[in-house]
Amino acid sequence: MIERFPDGWRRALGSRIKSSDLAVIDRFVSKARQNHDVYPLDEWVFAAFDLTSFESVRAIVLGQDPYYQPGLACGLAFSVPAELPRHQKRPLAFRRILAESGPEQNGEIPEDATLEPWARNGVLLLNTVLTVQHGDAGSHAGQGWERLTSAVVGAVAAKPGPIVFLLWGEAAKSKAGLIDPSRHIVITSAHPSARLARSDPNGFLGSQPFSRANDELRKRGAPPINWDLG
Repeated sequence: MIERFPDGWRRALGSRIKSSDLAVIDRFVSKARQNHDVYPLDEWVFAAFDLTSFESVRAIVLGQDPYYQPGLACGLAFSVPAELPRHQKRPLAFRRILAESGPEQNGEIPEDATLEPWARNGVLLLNTVLTVQHGDAGSHAGQGWERLTSAVVGAVAAKPGPIVFLLWGEAAKSKAGLIDPSRHIVITSAHPSARLARSDPNGFLGSQPFSRANDELRKRGAPPINWDLG
C-alpha cells in the first residue's frame, strides 16, 4: 500500500517522516485486511494526495478517520463516491458539510455531489487516520497514521501561506499546535457528525467555515477558495 504514496509528497515531507514509520503503517494495515474489512480500498487510501499536490495546497480540511460502512470511504476525508451502493444513505457528516457550503455554491448542489472538486482546487481532504475497520470508528488510531498526518500538516504549515486549516473534531484539533496562527487561518469546530452539532457553541452547524475562511483570505490579500461543487 505505502508504495502508492505519491513521490511528490514524499519529497515535500522530507525528514518529517521516515521510511520505517511508513513500513509500520503498511504492516499494520496489511495484517488488518487479512482479518477484517478495512476502508477505503488500498488503491484509494492516498486519493487525497493524488488529487491535491503539495504545491497546490491552499487549505486542509481535517477530520478523524474514514467512514466505516461499506461503499462510503473514498480516500477523501468526508467525501463519498458519486455512485453509492443501493440503499446506502449519504452520511450525516457529509450532508451537514453540503448544507454549510450552501452560501458558497453558484447553483444547486448536484444530487451526486462529491467533494472531489475541492480536492482538485487545492483543498487537501485529510483525516488524522487514513484507514478504519468495518463498523469500528477509531479502530486504526494509534498505529502510526498520526505520525504521517502530523508530518503532512507540519509540512503544509511551513509554507508561506496564508493556508486555511479547518479542524473538525478533537482528533483534528490536536494538530493545531503544528500551525502558526499568525501566518495561517485556523478555524475549529466540533466534528460534523457530532450529536451536539447545533446546540454546542463550538458546534459545526452554523459555524460557516467556508465563508469565514474566504473572508480571512481576502483580509490578508489572498484570493478566496472556490468551494463550488457544481
